[in-house]
Amino acid sequence: MPAGLLTPGEWLVLVEHELLLFAGFFFLIGALDEFAVDLVWLWLRVTGRARTVRLPPAAGSPAPLSGSAAVFIAAWREAGVIGATVRHTLSVWPQDDLRLYIGTYRNDPLTAEAVIAAADNDPRLRLVIHDRDGPSTKADCLNRIFRALEDDEVRGGVPTRMVVIHDAEDMVDPAALGVLDTALEDVDLAQLPVLPEPLAQSRWIASHYCEEFAEAHGKAMVVRDALGTGIPTAGVGCAIRRGILTELADRRGQDGPFAAECLTEDYELGLGVTAMGGRSRFLRCRSADGRLVATRACFPATIGSAVRQKTRWVHGIALQSWDRLGWSARPADIWMRLRDRRGPLTALVLASAYLLLIVAAAGWLGHRFGLAPAVQVTTAVTVLVGVNLLSFAWRAVWRFAFTMREYGWVEGVRAVLRIPVANVIAILAGRRALFDYLAVLRGSAVRWEKTCHIVHPALRREARVGA
Repeated sequence: MPAGLLTPGEWLVLVEHELLLFAGFFFLIGALDEFAVDLVWLWLRVTGRARTVRLPPAAGSPAPLSGSAAVFIAAWREAGVIGATVRHTLSVWPQDDLRLYIGTYRNDPLTAEAVIAAADNDPRLRLVIHDRDGPSTKADCLNRIFRALEDDEVRGGVPTRMVVIHDAEDMVDPAALGVLDTALEDVDLAQLPVLPEPLAQSRWIASHYCEEFAEAHGKAMVVRDALGTGIPTAGVGCAIRRGILTELADRRGQDGPFAAECLTEDYELGLGVTAMGGRSRFLRCRSADGRLVATRACFPATIGSAVRQKTRWVHGIALQSWDRLGWSARPADIWMRLRDRRGPLTALVLASAYLLLIVAAAGWLGHRFGLAPAVQVTTAVTVLVGVNLLSFAWRAVWRFAFTMREYGWVEGVRAVLRIPVANVIAILAGRRALFDYLAVLRGSAVRWEKTCHIVHPALRREARVGA
C-alpha cells in the first residue's frame, strides 16, 4: 500500500475521533447554556422571585371582567374538536363581557356547522367565515377575525379591553380568563403555561411534549420573564391589550396585526410587543386545589405529525425569525434568541452523536478482530466526555423533576426514557426545516403544514366520567 494512505480501519478510527470532538464540544456548549438557565432559576427560587402564586378559593368562581374580552380561534378542518372547544369555553367562562370569535373558511362548511351546533344559540359566539378558500395561515385567519372585531366595535360602540388567543383544540382553564384579565391591569401581554395531555395510546410520541413544556414553561420562560427579555407567546393562553393590536396593525400597514407571511406568528407577536416598548409577563399560578392554571391540549400522536409540527416551529423560530426580526442590543435578549435559534444546530449535533455511536461500535468490532487500531484519546477528550456524561445525568434529573411535578413520578420516569424519541424527532424536524428554508431562499413559497387534531382533552375527560 502506498505510504500515506490510510486503511479502512484507520479511516474508521479517524472519523470516530472527529465525531467525538465535534459532538463533545457542542454538547459542552449546550450544557453550559442550560446550566446557566438552571442557576438563574435556582436563584429566583431561593430569592422568592419564581414563586408560583396560589389563588384563593374564590378565584375559581367566575368574576366580572374589567372590560369586554374577545377570544380569537382560527380553525381549518377542525370539525372533530372545535365543538368540544366551543362548549367547554362557553361553559367555564360564563362572563357576559366575553365574545368568542371562531374563524373558519368558506370552503370548510363542516367546521362552521360544528361551531354553530356547539354554540347552542349562545349570543356570545361570533362565527367569522373567511372570504377566501382555506387553508391560509393561522395569522391570516386571525387578521380576518380582527377585522370582524373592529366592525363589531363600530356597530356596538363598545371597545374591547383584551384579546385572548387560542387554538381549536384547546381546553381552557376555568380560572384563566380572570387571571389574564387581572394581569392586563399592569402589562400589555400576558402568557399562561401550556400543559400537554399525556395520551395512553401514544406514550412515546404525543406524551413527549409533556416534559418539554413542563420544563420550558416551568423554568425557561420563568427565567425569560425575570430577565425582562421578550416573551414569545405560545399562540394559546395569551392575552393582549386591545390597543397594542391596533398599534401592531398600524406598524405593519397591511391587513392586520398578525404576520400572515410568518410560520410562527405567535413567536413574532410576543417579541413585537416588547420591541414596541410594551410590557409582557409569563404567569404561573395554581388554583386552591393545586391545579396549574394552564391551557391543556392533546399533541400529535405519530412521528410524521410530530415532525411536521416541529418543522414549522424550527423553520419559523430558528430560521425565518432570524431574517425577519434580526437581533437585539441587550445581552439577555441575545442569549435568549440564540437559544431560540439553536434548533438546526441541535439537530446536527444530535445526529452526529448517534452516528458516533454507530461508528464507535463498528470501530470496537474492527479492533476486536484486528481490522482497526484502538482509538487514542487525550486526557482533555476524556474529561470532555466525562463532563458531558455528568451533564446528561443532570439534565435527566431536571427533566424528571419538572415532569413529576405536573404529572406524577411515573410520567417523570417515562420522560427520561423518552429522551431518545424526542432527539430523533428533533433531528428529523431540524433537517426538514433546513431544507424547507433553503427552498424558500430559492424562491419557493413558504409551506404551511397544519397539525391535524382528532383528540380533545374535554372529550377524553367526558369519556372517563361516563365510563
